[in-house]
Amino acid sequence: MVVPSFDCEIGGFPAERWAEAVFKIGEEEIILEVSVEKDIIIGIMAGEDASWRGTLAGLKKTLRGEIEVK
Repeated sequence: MVVPSFDCEIGGFPAERWAEAVFKIGEEEIILEVSVEKDIIIGIMAGEDASWRGTLAGLKKTLRGEIEVK
């Protein structure tokens, strides 16, 4: 279930074009963000020092090993 973010609505970004899921596992936190503008943008954050953000096409290429992540 996706719950729209009213913070987005206040900030001027339509909530139906953005979603966030936050998972807390013990002391760890994993955040997934998806926004739909011209392209689908994905954000993945694991803690404060590990993150990735890019297009859905870029994520697929990364998962298939076609793009090296630094």
